[in-house]
Amino acid sequence: MFTAIFGSFESGLIYAIMALGVYLSFRILDFPDLTVDGSFVTGAAVSAILIVNGTNPFLATLVALTIGFLAGCMTGILHTKGNINPLLSGILMMIALYSINLRIMGKSNVPLLTEETVFTQLQDFWNKLGIDAGLEQLFLSIGLDGFIPKTWSILIAMLVLIVIIKFLLDKFLKTELGLAIRAVGDNENMITSFSANTDMLKILGLGLSNGLVAFSGAFIAQYNGFSDVGMGIGMIVIGLASVIIGEAIVGTKSIVRATLAVIIGAIIYRLIVAMALRFNFFETGDMKLITACIVIGALIIPQIIDKQKEKRKKSLRRKRGGGIATTKANL
Repeated sequence: MFTAIFGSFESGLIYAIMALGVYLSFRILDFPDLTVDGSFVTGAAVSAILIVNGTNPFLATLVALTIGFLAGCMTGILHTKGNINPLLSGILMMIALYSINLRIMGKSNVPLLTEETVFTQLQDFWNKLGIDAGLEQLFLSIGLDGFIPKTWSILIAMLVLIVIIKFLLDKFLKTELGLAIRAVGDNENMITSFSANTDMLKILGLGLSNGLVAFSGAFIAQYNGFSDVGMGIGMIVIGLASVIIGEAIVGTKSIVRATLAVIIGAIIYRLIVAMALRFNFFETGDMKLITACIVIGALIIPQIIDKQKEKRKKSLRRKRGGGIATTKANL
């Protein structure tokens, strides 16, 4: 049980990077970008093929981020310069990336189990510090021998990375350029009246969004030990589920709170999936069904709660109105 929860936290932090990218396009730019399903695999494919060919895994991961950024920019160009519908431009880029990803990998699957990855190098460094051994002794001393993970290196490293990404994203969205990108999503006509180049702002925003998505894909490929051409299917739904769940729990009163909500939502989503798969009724192939049910629940439940709150408010108003009417009648 603890192993499943621990693994969910690890993968949740990695998927949170992708969810932040989805948040940028769907919430900040108000752009339904389906490029995500393709750019996620692009990040995985680029990093995997570079690692297999002897490139430093950290450099390979950064290259994957750059290629993802370019893919997002291409979606923006199709929409702004080609005057293609936002949804259709994302679909077209997603389809194109499927073939591009196959070209990059040369086959449908690239294994990384015997290769040096970011996580294997981090674990080697972590082992030299002896922190895992110390924590193991601590857990054993308090009788929690069944709750000892193999290594804490991935969890700590991804936690530090996601904090850095969140901090930089929060800072960027508060800069003049970041505020302009936010304004494009809120009211494009208004920002156009200030002579802002909305086309470039959209292209940049979509580039940053898909850069983060590809960055997450590169880490997931190294975390799982393989890159597969089909690993991005439904990724946009997972990103949206993370955003919706986080917003429902944490709220969106500020950018800092909204990005935190996305990260928490990604972790909670992975925990829900892990718990669901522990039931004998569900199988590994039911992942997409579970995801769809989570998104449906995250969309419908808040509406039901809001309706119940509204009914209570109306009921209180009626009671107060009736009380006032009775008082006037007695007078």
